[in-house]
Amino acid sequence: MPAALTPTPEGFLRHGEPHLIVSGALHYFRVHPAQWRDRLRRLVALGCDTVETYVAWNVHQSAPGETTFEGFADVGRFLDLAAEEGLDAIVRPGPYICAEWENGGFPGWLLADRNLRLRHRDPRYLAAVDAWFDELIPVIAARQSARGGNVVMVQVENEYGSYGDDREYLAHLRDGLIARGIEELLVTSDGPARAWLSGGTIDGALATVNFGSRTLEVLAMAEEELPGQPQMCMEFWNGWFDHWGEDHHARTGGDAADELARMLEHGMSVNLYMAHGGTNFGLRAGANHDGALQPTTTSYDYDAPIAENGALTEKFRAFREVIAAHRDLPPLQAHLAELGLEAEPATLPAAELAIEKVSSLRGAERFTRPAEIHPVPPAFEDVGLERGMMRLSREVEIEAVPRDGRLEIEPLQLYDLHDRAYVSVGGVALEPVGVVGDQQRPTDPATVDLTPVAERLLPGGGRCTVRVEILVESLGRVNFGPRLGERKGILGGVWQTVRFLHDWEVAPWPLEEMGEELAAALDAAPPLEDAADGRGGAADALPVLVGASFVADTPEDTFLDVSEAGHGVAFINGFCVGRYWDIGPQQTLYVPAPLLRAGRNEVLLLDLERRPTRLALAEEHRFGRAAHAHPTT
Repeated sequence: MPAALTPTPEGFLRHGEPHLIVSGALHYFRVHPAQWRDRLRRLVALGCDTVETYVAWNVHQSAPGETTFEGFADVGRFLDLAAEEGLDAIVRPGPYICAEWENGGFPGWLLADRNLRLRHRDPRYLAAVDAWFDELIPVIAARQSARGGNVVMVQVENEYGSYGDDREYLAHLRDGLIARGIEELLVTSDGPARAWLSGGTIDGALATVNFGSRTLEVLAMAEEELPGQPQMCMEFWNGWFDHWGEDHHARTGGDAADELARMLEHGMSVNLYMAHGGTNFGLRAGANHDGALQPTTTSYDYDAPIAENGALTEKFRAFREVIAAHRDLPPLQAHLAELGLEAEPATLPAAELAIEKVSSLRGAERFTRPAEIHPVPPAFEDVGLERGMMRLSREVEIEAVPRDGRLEIEPLQLYDLHDRAYVSVGGVALEPVGVVGDQQRPTDPATVDLTPVAERLLPGGGRCTVRVEILVESLGRVNFGPRLGERKGILGGVWQTVRFLHDWEVAPWPLEEMGEELAAALDAAPPLEDAADGRGGAADALPVLVGASFVADTPEDTFLDVSEAGHGVAFINGFCVGRYWDIGPQQTLYVPAPLLRAGRNEVLLLDLERRPTRLALAEEHRFGRAAHAHPTT
């Protein structure tokens, strides 16, 4: 069979018939696999004829040579379900995807080779991409429309004009897709101006544009820069994502629907980015960088027409009304009944959760066991740590000197810290240093001030040798722009007074994989005595493990309210739901029903900054900033 889509100056033809693409972005890796069909049906209810997804390389290859297409990574099954629901599919395999996803989708292990350069014709990089595409592309090729499947469009790279202009690199990817069996329409997507299009387009791939407003201006530009072809918005940014520490983003349905109407009225095909945003489960959220690191929240709701829990929003209804002017759609309630959907998915009732136990992690085997010694603090990538934290430990001599009526100790300085460090000296916890949300402040070197605790460490002055423990937390590798390929750790070293400190014990903490281990540590540890909060003298016990539970008669969606916690990661029944942070805007974590079971469900928090005083279940997301949160300015 020939390719499904044929581009013409008047628009797309689908198997010879005029066709206006109305697609919705829905990333398989941001939705629990048990909910894929439900979310795809909600796209159908919206009026979409196509689903678009990126492919996140790091979901499939967490280590070199170890590839999976199971569970969250079963992109083949996702495409098959879409076909069963009557949806065409646009696949964007990257290898770079941006998507506010960790490292733009690149596996962290790629960065272990400090000479490797991403996204150009570096032979080491191309060899890794080719090996990955040898495994991935046949999965996509087998599901092409020309072979009886539903894949009608495949993208070459992603927004490359926002990064480089290596034509040989783009040609290598284009030719590699064709050589591996891609017969459907190839496309590129870039920003809506010549500056982006001139770097990101390549012969043999139809150019599309990404934008969120000023549709008529973009159309005029496209007709000039991309004449004689159908016009398509590959990413209609109808909402936006949140960084930690920002206000929550929202865009009215009416405003976004007006832009959608202008596109469709002028014959412009569209992919709604996002139609359903989903969740950055675990520690998969990426980060931007604009003067400082801007880590993205766990929620990727994106203010999309289909909310994070599948609820149909006011924006959904506004969009559906626009789409209905261009294709026959049944009345919404009848359509939902036909598809077996509820506009508002069931949720567990709101409830307070009793905190059953809190213990310090500092006495656990993770903190006390010996670890391999490294002459300098390694990067995460040097020790094979994709995401999580790294513990560094060694003995250090400190000296307290009286000055101006008080004891002073020279600080420790952490050079090129990525991203946040929790330092304990002689068992005394210091204030965390490094990135705070999207705060614009200098962090190099990140200075650990010891003078405020000098009286505790050396009440009589003088010298002593103490144990220094440093927990380095990655908040997500940069996913866009010139800092793509960022490594994590204390990359420049730890400096004391006049020299660097060497020979550190180093232990990686892959937090996403530690749910069972942390639960066992909580069971084995003695409970902490009650404290008013997690700061003051009680801070020496940080990080803490917090256990709670709830009973569900029937597994339904819920939202874990962590607004009275500090900063850390949450697990439900051993699954790492994601990161939370009291600086907001996200104060709840979406917990999909498939993670729950009938009966008792276990909640576990690893909190790095505060002893939580309350946990609860909520029926919807809550946004804002916790009243107890430290200021970020």
